[in-house]
Amino acid sequence: MTRLIEPVRTAPAVARPGGIRSRIGWTFVLLTALAIVAYSAVPYFTASLADLAGDDVGLAPTYAAVHPFVQGALYVHIVGGAVALVAGPLQFWRGLRTRAPRVHRWIGRVYLVAVAIGAVGGLIIAPSSPAGYVGLFGFGALAVLWLLTGWRAYRAIRRHDVPSHQAWMIRNYALTYSGVMLRVWLPLLLMAPLVFGQPWEFDSAFANAYAAVPFLCWLPNLVFAEWLIRRRGLPSYRLPV
Repeated sequence: MTRLIEPVRTAPAVARPGGIRSRIGWTFVLLTALAIVAYSAVPYFTASLADLAGDDVGLAPTYAAVHPFVQGALYVHIVGGAVALVAGPLQFWRGLRTRAPRVHRWIGRVYLVAVAIGAVGGLIIAPSSPAGYVGLFGFGALAVLWLLTGWRAYRAIRRHDVPSHQAWMIRNYALTYSGVMLRVWLPLLLMAPLVFGQPWEFDSAFANAYAAVPFLCWLPNLVFAEWLIRRRGLPSYRLPV
């Protein structure tokens, strides 16, 4: 029976020497991940949600009055996402993989555990998203795919299927990187009415922007990840002809 989506290896998976573009891209991803963790995650551990809500910091106004269980899930999501954002780029560091494979494996375990707890926390807080149903389905789908791709990456390496493991890790970190892209898309969408010559008012512009980012922060990432996977000759997916 033909499956809807079939895995296909697009080219022989061979080790490619790291070029200057690869190093620049890796450095950019690492630095932006560190910047977002410092800017968006660290403040939640400097004051209470109530105090942060008074200063209108991040999601604090939304979650300051919810059930303590949901507040706890928010912190779990923040910790898991922050650890995964920072640990993920280290998994793609070729020098670490070749010179210190044991360290690579341990960081990988930490990364996947962080993804798991971050995704579970994300599923719990998704129904309380200020984006309403769009946030529920957008961030909820992100959390489910985050878990699924992490599990597939783990299963692949347990089978010693390194190419598939690499492909699933690329997809998984593309979802992890949504934490960065959300903060990139949001100000761009906020300014969009000015670009198109439309009247601008912060509250309505923010509401419209935040209604788009629950899907926009991760769907383009997956498209780019699949292109990168195919470019590297790793097992990719195609619709059957």
